[in-house]
Amino acid sequence: QVQFVESGGGLVQPGGSLSLSCAPSGSIWSFNRMGWYRQSPGKQRELVATISSGGSTNYAESVKGRFTISRDTAKNTVYLQMNSLKPEDTAVYYCNAEKYAPQRVQYWGQGTQVTVSS
Repeated sequence: QVQFVESGGGLVQPGGSLSLSCAPSGSIWSFNRMGWYRQSPGKQRELVATISSGGSTNYAESVKGRFTISRDTAKNTVYLQMNSLKPEDTAVYYCNAEKYAPQRVQYWGQGTQVTVSS
């Protein structure tokens, strides 16, 4: 079982910035892909951003140009830098890690609340 240490959520005004971090119990190199998803009340969980083991990144259209996913292999941590935050970014943000072999398995963090409000 994979455990995650997530941090960085909180309350921020529209236009502000927050940075989330996620450190898995195993090496980040043991996962094919890591990323962040979010879920707001009454909505399905949605992909925010991912980074592959090769370093390729993928973003939801709604966050492109505002959010940046990165990793620090020395610290075994994945980050999500969120700028120009909007009220519609309010959600619980979940760290995610995936392995593809021998079968696809996803692991989830406990989630951290991000609230964008004036």
